[in-house]
Amino acid sequence: MVDFDFDAVVVGAGAVGLACGYALARRGLVVAVLEQDAAIGQGVSSRNSEVIHGGLYYPTGSLKARLCVTGRRMLYAFCDAHHVAYDRCGKLVVATGPEEVGRLDAILEQARVNDVEGMARLSRAQAQALEPELACEAALISPQSGVFDSHGYMLALQGEIEAAGGAVALSTPFEGATPLDGGGFEVRAGGAEPTTLTCRRLVTAPGLSAQDVAARIEGFPAAQIPEAHFGKGRYFRLQGRAPFARLIYPPPIQGALGVHYRRDLGGQAVFGPDLVFVDAPDYTVEPEAADGFYRYIRRFWPGLPDGALSPDYAGVRPKLHGPDEPQPDFRIDGAEVHGIAGLVALFGIESPGLTSSLAIGEEAAARLGL
Repeated sequence: MVDFDFDAVVVGAGAVGLACGYALARRGLVVAVLEQDAAIGQGVSSRNSEVIHGGLYYPTGSLKARLCVTGRRMLYAFCDAHHVAYDRCGKLVVATGPEEVGRLDAILEQARVNDVEGMARLSRAQAQALEPELACEAALISPQSGVFDSHGYMLALQGEIEAAGGAVALSTPFEGATPLDGGGFEVRAGGAEPTTLTCRRLVTAPGLSAQDVAARIEGFPAAQIPEAHFGKGRYFRLQGRAPFARLIYPPPIQGALGVHYRRDLGGQAVFGPDLVFVDAPDYTVEPEAADGFYRYIRRFWPGLPDGALSPDYAGVRPKLHGPDEPQPDFRIDGAEVHGIAGLVALFGIESPGLTSSLAIGEEAAARLGL
């Protein structure tokens, strides 16, 4: 009988990795979460919109549809229980021209199929009664959408893992893993004090480096590692009063939800992200990108003043598709895909991964038979 150092190891201490660790800890497992950076949530999880998504858009029967709706319900409850700040402000999906009105009907139907609560169609007058500065032909309202403190959420997850006897090991990059005869894994970790540890189960949730991590697991079939694409999204912050209380989203663009508006928990207005495919993670916000933002934003907010936008930050999303290709589903691959017992490998966990994170953790645990 092998005496394992940990019941489970999770690679990646972003929101999804920590949620996976939390799901395993809730089942009584002692978990180690390995993180290459010096703090939790420094990758995809720290460079997003902090939006809690309703689950409107995702295809029927997809992981994204199911896990977003379930995860959103779990997330609000978790935030309440752990005193994590959020604002369930609601969202308006707006048609800015007559040609977009029909898309609202399709989104509304998909939202109903996905069991999203409270969805309703609004006329121009009804939408403008809620948001007087808004320009639109018609709108949908999603009252369950919101914004929250994603870092506070991740700290709460870390606290739960540690309270259950687990550990979050920072500055500890994953170097590789070897399946053991009879089950379990030997995991090699680097950093200032390299170490080797053993675990019964392994979950990889490292965001942008998912493909590289999978390739470092002995016996992982290369054909089951999807091609990686990096989708850069830039954000601009408004200098001045936030014009809307609710999230404002035009209909989705190819491969993403597109540039949207949010008022953050500090009361400031932020616009973004756009979508630019890059060869490697790049967090530059080019000031000249503002020109396209002004044109796009003025479709739903004609009152945007000249010179009011300033470059803020950029994020990079781990995409499984390239330009002009359809956006695929999450990949949560168990042994039925890669043939390695006790391993779950996550790929392409971009939006709505943050909203879905608690449900993704539950899904990963279920695929380990827990």
